[in-house]
Amino acid sequence: MTVHPNNHAAPSPSDVLVVGESLVDIVTTTSGTTEHPGGSPANVAYGLGRLGVDTTLLTSIGGDRRGSVVENHLARAGVRVLPGSRHPGRTATATATLTAEGSARYDFDISWELPTATPIVIPRILHTGSIATFLAPGATAVRALLEQSRTECMITYDPNIRPELLGTQAEARSMFEDLVPLTNVVKLSNEDASWLYPGHSFDDVASRVLKLGADMVAMTLGPDGSLMATRTAKLFIPAIKCVVEDTIGAGDSYMAALIYGLLTVGTDGLAFSQLTTIGHTAALAAAITVGRAGASPPTAEELEAALTAHASSAGIASTALPCGTGAGP
Repeated sequence: MTVHPNNHAAPSPSDVLVVGESLVDIVTTTSGTTEHPGGSPANVAYGLGRLGVDTTLLTSIGGDRRGSVVENHLARAGVRVLPGSRHPGRTATATATLTAEGSARYDFDISWELPTATPIVIPRILHTGSIATFLAPGATAVRALLEQSRTECMITYDPNIRPELLGTQAEARSMFEDLVPLTNVVKLSNEDASWLYPGHSFDDVASRVLKLGADMVAMTLGPDGSLMATRTAKLFIPAIKCVVEDTIGAGDSYMAALIYGLLTVGTDGLAFSQLTTIGHTAALAAAITVGRAGASPPTAEELEAALTAHASSAGIASTALPCGTGAGP
């Protein structure tokens, strides 16, 4: 482990360090307006905490009431926010307007700058993505952190494309492709893939990302399930049938469960059966999340129960990952 010292006491090592934005989702529907803590990286950290994974978060939270709400929300899942992550300004927001089908359109009020003089302990897995990897000036610091960490831990990346905050499609794709070689696992949604590579099949996009240097690609395809790919294996995971309350945080819940699985099996020599287990685990986590309002991912107990029920209904042996895999070998 590498420690970057400064005047703060160094935090204890964690299984996962998440780096990226925290914000408040202001959700507007025909029934009114509600607020939920959010931000893709913060949601992933929260999802990992709910799954019993020892998780820290390097982020930027305002010194206002919303910042306190976000930090308390993360603390309830056991997520440790690194010192220096709070700043005097206001907490970023994303106003989500829900359609009748439950999908969301977003308007953002956000600035992104990594806190300075914060100690970083390199964990087993470093996860980043979303706005934090595209929006200046913080994106430059994120890239530098990946360069520093890439030989010491596994790095997972979810670009979680937000076109309204990016430059041109060509500029965003260049930034994405510049980061992929620094990572091991890349997760894309079908919307991400279609926006970054219009006119290309999802299979072609996965192959391209692997050629850029990733060891594994997971691509969520909405009602069509998901695609899992390495250089030696590729498979589709069918979607889990469920009633959709809204889709907020579904991709982040999927990402958290994916990391949960990777902590157990790693990326070296992933076999077809391992990809299947990880894929089903992530898909079930997302299905649980969309069945309730806001970014509310499952606990380890809920996910294990869902995996057992899913295996039973399919007439196969359970592929549930053990609870608390963050502490595993």
